[in-house]
Amino acid sequence: MYLVSSCLAGVNCRYNGSNSENKYVAELVKAGKAIAICPEQLAGLPTPRACCEIFIDENSNKRVISKDGIDLTESFLKGAEKTLGIIKAAGIKKAILQSRSPSCGYGMVYDGAFSGKLIEGNGLVAELLMKNGIEVYTENDLDKI
Repeated sequence: MYLVSSCLAGVNCRYNGSNSENKYVAELVKAGKAIAICPEQLAGLPTPRACCEIFIDENSNKRVISKDGIDLTESFLKGAEKTLGIIKAAGIKKAILQSRSPSCGYGMVYDGAFSGKLIEGNGLVAELLMKNGIEVYTENDLDKI
């Protein structure tokens, strides 16, 4: 059983109201082999919503800031905690998450300046899941599963 980002399963839950459907991930959900979640929606954020990126503050803390300058870190942390609760309750050990997302990104995320540049790093959900022993992949890593 996997936990997957809902947008990869074809749910229109991305910040801009669209999805990033991946046929393989969508089939896992349809076959009952994956549970699809959207951490931002679990946190109560609307769809669509402002584009957000991770910004590292002067104390090296990760902050999730919207393009219009609003700090949404607490909402993103709430979504991460709820996601962890679901994965623990279901006994899931692997997650397939949307790449580059401030929640789900694994390995690379946007630089926090809304420049389109990617930097090494993880979204808040990916980081929390890894700290709790969950194997994390993105839609770009399906050959490794």
